[in-house]
Amino acid sequence: MKTRITELFGIQHPIIQGGMHYVGFAELAAAVSNAGGLGIITALTQKTPADLAREIAKCRTMTDKPFGVNLTFLPVVSQPDYPGYVKAIIDGGVKAVETAGNNPQKWLPILKEAGVAVIHKCTSVRHALKAEAIGCDAVSVDGFECGGHPGEDDVPNFILLPRAAEELKIPFVSSGGMADGRSLVASLALGAEGMNMGTRFMATKEAPVHEKVKQAIVAASELDTRLVMRPLRNTERVLNNAAVERLLEKERTLGDKIKFEDIMPEVAGVYPAVMQRGDVEIGAWSCGMVAGLIHDIPTCKELIDRIMNEANAIIRKRLEGMLAA
Repeated sequence: MKTRITELFGIQHPIIQGGMHYVGFAELAAAVSNAGGLGIITALTQKTPADLAREIAKCRTMTDKPFGVNLTFLPVVSQPDYPGYVKAIIDGGVKAVETAGNNPQKWLPILKEAGVAVIHKCTSVRHALKAEAIGCDAVSVDGFECGGHPGEDDVPNFILLPRAAEELKIPFVSSGGMADGRSLVASLALGAEGMNMGTRFMATKEAPVHEKVKQAIVAASELDTRLVMRPLRNTERVLNNAAVERLLEKERTLGDKIKFEDIMPEVAGVYPAVMQRGDVEIGAWSCGMVAGLIHDIPTCKELIDRIMNEANAIIRKRLEGMLAA
């Protein structure tokens, strides 16, 4: 399948693996890229730029296909070494970067000069237009369904994607609620030129997360996620568990007096325990509503091949058949 996204990133299929904390390691990125998609290493999971450089080098030994790096710009007191991470990306020969969080404008000139294509994650049309205006090559449009941070507008993809198509000139991919060939065809129909999957790629054989995490996603329905940190305007969609229930009770009790410090036990630094040790009840961890569409744990190649076969069948048989009637 050829779209502006496959052309931009030099990939076979218009499928991107989103950057995910303590999930986007070389093993997963390489598996997705080898299957014809665009695998993504998560920069800030690596504690230092030197660690990221090693992870990029490791990925190079596992695939000869294009892969990218996610770099999230966070509003935090202790800033990560962003110049070091950008240098590691460029020195590592990476040609695709997924930016997220704060405006990446400061870093675009050096990335562009190095021939890096930049796709920025956006949860609204206005943010997508800003990304286009500052020179991003593409955007990933995140609907309200997505795991992680859906923004504060609560617009689902059935509205957000065609709105983006009305406004944008640069290509964009859908993100949030994406799982299969139906997702891809629907995204294309609504104006996207590919799709980004996060939660779906967590439930794959190569995802370097604990088996209990994968099984929790398979067992969950579309009703099993919750929105946390809304009072702090840092909304995150997470899989419901005991820690999330405690967090939500604090939000109800403290109301507008709540501070981040009040919920730190449930959200701060929980990802290593969840993803690596399988302690899925210890804290709040990102998961999309798409869990309701995830029923198995295939390899990345099995998943991507299945998606493309499904998409092909829907377009060539089901939809064409309706036109011929």
